[in-house]
Amino acid sequence: MRKWKNMTEKEVFIDKLRKRTKQFAVDVILFCNSLSRTKSSSVVEYQLTKCATSAGANYRAACRARSKPEFFSKICIVVEEADEAEYWLNIIEEAKLTHDRKELTRLKKEANEIVRIMTKAKDSSYSKI
Repeated sequence: MRKWKNMTEKEVFIDKLRKRTKQFAVDVILFCNSLSRTKSSSVVEYQLTKCATSAGANYRAACRARSKPEFFSKICIVVEEADEAEYWLNIIEEAKLTHDRKELTRLKKEANEIVRIMTKAKDSSYSKI
């Protein structure tokens, strides 16, 4: 918390969101280790891992954007990737590829919250470009 002492409220929010999107990626990777081992689950695992890690990486890139249009572009990618992660988590649920329903539910909720937060950022930044 001492790190945030001299940061603005916006900087604290950005830092927390950067950590949150990274943690989401790590949690998805760990969750994928619990999936049933089948040919189809390996495809789903690969797709989910790609989009979850991409969401975090693109958010970091958005934070370093050199212009408002570049920020908007990266945030759009974050929304798309987080939404895709939610899609693959739904596939895992419907195909019954995991027994860890508690973690699946938590990850679906987190993906949805990231989509909602990033959509707001996207919508508000669109009006400024």
